[in-house]
Order: sequence, then structure tokens, then C-alpha cells
Amino acid sequence: MVPQTNRKRIVTQRITTFDEFRDAVSAYRLPRVLLAALDRKRIVTQRITTFDEFRDAVSAYRLPRVLLAALDLDLFTTIGDRSWTIPDLAKELKVSERGLSILCRNLAAVGVLQKKRVRYKNSRLGATALNAHHRAYRGGYLKLIKSHWADWIRISESVRSGLPIDHDIPDNPDYRRQFTWAMHHRTLEIAPAIATQIPLAHSQTLLDLGGGPGTYAMAFLAKHPMLHATVCDREAALEVAKEIASTHKARRRLSYLPLDFSNEPIPGMYDVIWYSNVLHIYSPEENKAIFRRVWAALRPGGRFIIQDAFLHDREGLYPVEASLFAVSMLLFTRGGDTYSTAETTRWLKEAGFVGVKPVRLKKGTGDWEGGILEASVPGPPPKTTVRRTRSSRNRKAH
Repeated sequence: MVPQTNRKRIVTQRITTFDEFRDAVSAYRLPRVLLAALDRKRIVTQRITTFDEFRDAVSAYRLPRVLLAALDLDLFTTIGDRSWTIPDLAKELKVSERGLSILCRNLAAVGVLQKKRVRYKNSRLGATALNAHHRAYRGGYLKLIKSHWADWIRISESVRSGLPIDHDIPDNPDYRRQFTWAMHHRTLEIAPAIATQIPLAHSQTLLDLGGGPGTYAMAFLAKHPMLHATVCDREAALEVAKEIASTHKARRRLSYLPLDFSNEPIPGMYDVIWYSNVLHIYSPEENKAIFRRVWAALRPGGRFIIQDAFLHDREGLYPVEASLFAVSMLLFTRGGDTYSTAETTRWLKEAGFVGVKPVRLKKGTGDWEGGILEASVPGPPPKTTVRRTRSSRNRKAH
């Protein structure tokens, strides 16, 4: 039986946005490592010191499993824009009325469905991002988080071996495409919010290193009309980036660079290199080598901006969300981890960077808590070339 305090917390949590849905579904991670409770804000502060707290943390798998069951049944897509009784919906889905009634009751309790008397309908979130028939559907990311449930059950395997769970399976281009779409769906709202807070007015060229779908590159281009950007990643990822950019107004200012930057020099020279959610994929030694390649590809005064799940305390434990993310790296990479701002700063200085500093964002707009570091190559910052208009030439002539 769940304690009263925990019951209140579960009942009052409402899921109204895709980010809230993602965080709620991702709570399955916590029981597997017994660290914290349901969402990111509570993750940072909750300590497990009693058996009841231990039990509550382990029990956090329940809501994620309810949400994932709804996805498995294509519930939100089937409901669409209609209102359904349980008998009619059960018949449509070919499931039991009893099971569906209990499932829908829990989905309505957290706001993903809406209930009025004996009928259920989708919330705005359910009708859009979770509905395969809607243009806002986040299918790529939903498929990824569904697969992660089974992956996280295998943590013990990776702890014993130190290797990713599928270490003997070669990288698959089809999987790489699916993963790249998932990353695009994950950052659709985050990228524009961050791009508006990173000043690039004096920059002409930007390299989105390991940029996958190019979502951040396109967000920077939308904000800065004089900027030219290049997305650098594997060929399969760049195919997705080209599809996404094909409908974007700034697509003519976007280039593509297929490259294994973990082993090869970075061609060209840039004013800014953006390295978002890539640091954690590689080992410390691999990142140090990448930092040296980045330094060589930046113009004097050029900026290297890193976004990642940084650890901020002296012991390297918090935020717990960043520590939990390291488990994903154990499961899916050969040497990846999450790193502290202090050790990342040290690597940057060893590579020759100066002026290492955190980038402060408006509260709630970043991808990670305190998740951006900036450094620069010694030298004067790049000068902005101002394009003269006809009116400015006329003024000078007069």
C-alpha cells in the first residue's frame, strides 16, 4: 500500500506537455538504480534514508508503465479527436473492458486523457504529440523511450561487464536514422529557446558538431539571418538533417559535413563550434582529443560552446538527473559518462582554450540544469562584416 504522501503526489501531478510526458515516462530509470522520485525537481533533493522511502522510489515504475502501455496499445491514436465509452473503445482496441477501464482511469488522473461521466477523450497532448495521425506527432522519440524500458532492465549486465548491452552489434544506419529523428522530436521546443539566449551577432560561421538532425543549427540560423551553419555527423544522421531542413526558410545557409570527428581532423575554420549533448558519448581521453581538433578548427577568438548533463558538486553526484543519465551511457556507449564542469574546464584549458565560463539561461529554458559551458581560442574575436544596403550607399554618397 502506498503511503498517503506519495498518493497525493501522484494524483496531483498533471501531464500537459510533451516534456512532462517524457519526464514521467523516464521515471522507470529511478527504480532500477534506487536513487530518487518522480520528476526532475524532486530528483535533485530527495534522499532515501528509510525503508518507506526506498519502497516509494522503487514503486515509481508504475506510472511510466501505465503510460507506456497506452503507447503500446496505440490508445491515443485510436481515440483521435473523438469521445469514447469504455465498451466501444475496448471493442475498437480488441482489449478487455476491465483492463481498459483501469488504464484509462489512471491516464485521466494525470491529465493525459480527459473524462466526463462515462466517456473519455484525448487531452491536447494526447491528441497531438501522442497521436500518430497528427502532424505534431513525436513518433521517433516515443519509439526510443519505449525501447529503453527493456534496455534498462539489463543494467546488471552492463555493470558486470562494463560494456554496452549490445556491444557486439554493429551500428545500423536504419537505427541511426530513427535515433536522429528521436533527437529532433526531443529538442523541437528546447532548441529555439536556447538559440535566443546565445549571442551570435558577431559570428558568421557555426559548426554544429555531432549535430544529428541539425535542429540546433536551424534554430541558430532562424535567429541570426547573417549566420551560415554546418552540421557535422554521420551520413545516416545527415540524411535526416537534410529532410528536416528542406522545409526551412534558412536551408540555403546550411551545409553538411559527413565526418568521424572522434578520429579525424575537422576541416575548415569557424567562428563558433556548438557541441550539444555529445560530450557524454565519449570517454575522457576521446573528449580531450576532440577538444584539440576543435581548437584547431576555430579562428582566433572563436568560441567553443558545450551543452551537456554536467555534474556540479564536489563529489560528482548532483544533479541526480545527470548521474542517472550516466547509466544510459553505460548501457549504450563503450566509454561514455557524464562529467563535472570542473573536469571539463580542466580539459578545455589543457587543449589551449581560455575564458572558460558557464552560460546562464533563463530558469526552465535549458536542456539541463546549468548545462552550458563556453570557452574561446586566444586572439581577438571575429569581426562582423556588415553588408551595405543601397540606402546606406546613398547616404554615404550624399
